[in-house]
Amino acid sequence: MTNLPNSIELSEATLAALENRRAPKKVATAQRIPAFDFTKGALVLFMVLYHWLNYFVGVEGDYYNYLHFLTPSFIFITGFLISHVHFVKYGTGSVRLSGRLLIRGFKLLALFVSLNLLITIFLPGSSVHKAFYNASLSTNLYTIFGSGNVLIEGIGKAAAFGILVPISYLLICSSGLLFLCRISRYAFHFACGLLLAPVIFLAIDNIQAENLELLMIGLLGVVLGYASGAQITAIVSHRLALCGAYCFHLAAITIWGVPLALRIFGVVLTTALIYLLGDQKGQPGFLYNRIVLLGKYSLFGYISQIAILQVLRYLFRSVDLGIGALVLSLLLGFALTTVCVEVLDLVRARVGSVDRLYKAVFA
Repeated sequence: MTNLPNSIELSEATLAALENRRAPKKVATAQRIPAFDFTKGALVLFMVLYHWLNYFVGVEGDYYNYLHFLTPSFIFITGFLISHVHFVKYGTGSVRLSGRLLIRGFKLLALFVSLNLLITIFLPGSSVHKAFYNASLSTNLYTIFGSGNVLIEGIGKAAAFGILVPISYLLICSSGLLFLCRISRYAFHFACGLLLAPVIFLAIDNIQAENLELLMIGLLGVVLGYASGAQITAIVSHRLALCGAYCFHLAAITIWGVPLALRIFGVVLTTALIYLLGDQKGQPGFLYNRIVLLGKYSLFGYISQIAILQVLRYLFRSVDLGIGALVLSLLLGFALTTVCVEVLDLVRARVGSVDRLYKAVFA
């Protein structure tokens, strides 16, 4: 009788062990980091400014040199989060993560093609429609999916939402490189270095290869994303050094324009500074929360802001675009993009079909 309590404890321990063996192993979860969402949200707002300048001011101007970081920054932050967040959640070399990246990459390509087909069909006055009918199919395919230089002389852009193509390439390439990570943990480092060489040679010859350069910057993001949270904190703690470097960067752009070295340097530096602004301690404010939410829906925000600005341009076409109307159109672009994201977030929480549709397209 004296051994009965020990027997009960042993039985309970045995049952617990059996339950643990039967229970499916859970993938380690990685919580969202508000500073990264803030960074993506801020980039969406900068993109609103960029496209507003395109539609309401003009496509030419030296001020675009100071916004050249935008498209590469989206690719860079995507790559950074692959290694910094998803490698933590799934592990390096994960077959599951490889499959998710592959599927997401092809979904983005399908989304890109679908959006441009809709523009071609329903917007006959658009440059996308003109390029589809006035340029050869082989030229269009190479321009869009090969070089990535979507501007065709005398026509305009051969495709809209062009950022989706290099992002999809990055996801698909990362899916394959994850298998090589089982052989060498430096697979992404080698791939980034291999792409850097031809990008440099093409830049020396003044040959643009937009997709190749953006893919290389995305892989650079993956490489830098291996940094730990402590290392990132240590880097962004040098606020004065980062601000000084950024002032030097602005001066260099003013003098030399945006050669390849300054483009890469500007992407990393600007992203770090935006992250620094988003790395807030204490209770975040209303504006901060709006930008963070925009970052959670950055892809949807990117697509919706282009549609919003196109509609605003149509509505303002008969208005004398004085300074007041210009400022109003920009503020409406910011506000309506934010409202669209807010509405989507609320509807997703209440309507299951909308949530499933959103996940099917964007998740």
